[in-house]
Amino acid sequence: MTAAAVVAGLGSALPERAVGNDELAARLDVTPEWIERRTGIRSRRFADHTTPTSALAAEAARGALADAGLTSADGAFNGAVDALIVATYTPDYQIPATAPLAAAALGLGAVPAFDLNAACSGFVYALATAAGLIATGARRVLVAGAETASTLTDPADRTVHPLFGDGAGAVLLRAGDPGEPGALLATDLGSDGTGAGRLAAPGSASRARLLDAEGGRPRPDPSSYFMAMDGREVFLQAVARMSASSRTVLDRAGVKPSEVDRICGHQANVRILRAVADELGAGHDRLLVDLDRVGNTGAASIPLALDRARGAERLDPGDTVLLTAFGGGFTWGSALLRWPDTHPRKAGRS
Repeated sequence: MTAAAVVAGLGSALPERAVGNDELAARLDVTPEWIERRTGIRSRRFADHTTPTSALAAEAARGALADAGLTSADGAFNGAVDALIVATYTPDYQIPATAPLAAAALGLGAVPAFDLNAACSGFVYALATAAGLIATGARRVLVAGAETASTLTDPADRTVHPLFGDGAGAVLLRAGDPGEPGALLATDLGSDGTGAGRLAAPGSASRARLLDAEGGRPRPDPSSYFMAMDGREVFLQAVARMSASSRTVLDRAGVKPSEVDRICGHQANVRILRAVADELGAGHDRLLVDLDRVGNTGAASIPLALDRARGAERLDPGDTVLLTAFGGGFTWGSALLRWPDTHPRKAGRS
């Protein structure tokens, strides 16, 4: 029998600085109510210059290890896991990847550690990748979604800047039986690169540094380093793709929408989450919502929402939980699992 990926631990990390709508509204010439009405967001966390993405990823991953009962007297977890995947679109550097830095901070030893960038769908992509590693022999795989998304938003852009926040969430997956609580039942992934320009930060990578025809170095517009978004198109695509992907993953698992207990969608906009629930014929009471306090945390949003829901006792052992996400690329993905019998842990910097 092929081993299944089973959720064994959950952790989260948030920067200390909370930034409410009041603080942003005065600078952006809008009202706090305008921001909340459009997005459902009331507050978000911003990291300071001493807290890179790797530090948030390591903190959340450390919490997931502890939650699974894996501890170390010297703070190192050498031999505890077989791999670390960090889903992020805001790495510390272009080279090296963020995951090896987080692995070193955790004392994981010489394990494979790599980044995965599927934008806001990254955590679901990383879950599917980790499940593949476990199916081919890995015992335990750490998966972290971590972002310092505030570094990619223009502080003067009132349409994008209020949406994003920083943070990290992580899960520890172990090899187990497909029928046991916590097992990943099915996944679905997809992409459409023709929509790449609808949500992008074009000046932040190699394309902006290509030499011109005369061999000269480019001079990109500084504003191109920030995210730009076609909000209406992203909204429509997110609802359509997340809904279709959710139906696909439910079909693969042989589960009806009416049998889903909780829906944890990527936390971009509460109106998107409600529209997806409506498309699936699910009541809004099944939605797990965390964006009101942290905003859109990219690849971190789903594990952060799961950890908050667990702490609020909104997840019961045996619950059928649907995860679904959409992000730049365009990318999308869904996963289905039975919630395990886990106990709430005090979250890092929560």
